[in-house]
Amino acid sequence: MKSMINLTADALLQLHAAVLFTYDTNGSMLQANEPWADKGPAPLFFLGQSVTGMYIRQYRYDVPETIVQQLETLAVTITDALPYQQLLQTDKTEGGPAFLVPENFTAVIPGIPLSTAHAPLLGPEFAWLLPELGTVQPCAGVVINGQVVSVCRSVRISAEAHEAGIETLPSFRGQGYAAAALACWAALVRDTGALPLYSTSWQNQASRSVARKAGLIHYGSTLSVG
Repeated sequence: MKSMINLTADALLQLHAAVLFTYDTNGSMLQANEPWADKGPAPLFFLGQSVTGMYIRQYRYDVPETIVQQLETLAVTITDALPYQQLLQTDKTEGGPAFLVPENFTAVIPGIPLSTAHAPLLGPEFAWLLPELGTVQPCAGVVINGQVVSVCRSVRISAEAHEAGIETLPSFRGQGYAAAALACWAALVRDTGALPLYSTSWQNQASRSVARKAGLIHYGSTLSVG
């Protein structure tokens, strides 16, 4: 099992890029590496920068080579998307910090592994999760009064790393349930031999608060354009 002992921030950022997207034989991005059949498209451009200053650039397969060359000449700016937007002629951007869930992360509130056998606990708010349960494994949840109130599942999966996706019912937010689901999920991911990764956007204060309170290990930041 991999750990922070032998993985640098640079290596974690490379694992992060590898688990987010699928790639062609030339190393160009194809699609979002989502576990369900209807995968979303990869962004036109992806930039990752580790906390050490190392950065990686990735391009979608259909970005013209002339644009790629121009993007390569730009100074790296992880928080200002405008130069990339102008070249790619798009307003769509997303960016934020990326974290590793440490091995010693635990939560006082218990979480449980979720499978299709737990369908009666999902309730109407999480009914959308049932068709996905076979593909977003590991999946963990927190049950309060017989109902799942928070879920953490694998929304990007590779042999080496999984990316977390967390959903908590609005009336149960801010009470530690998201962190509890994350802790259970991370342990399940590590049991598979993979690393549990967690990323969010700069604008998502609630998600960043979960990362801060949980003491997650910040290894880099990312920016997707298009």
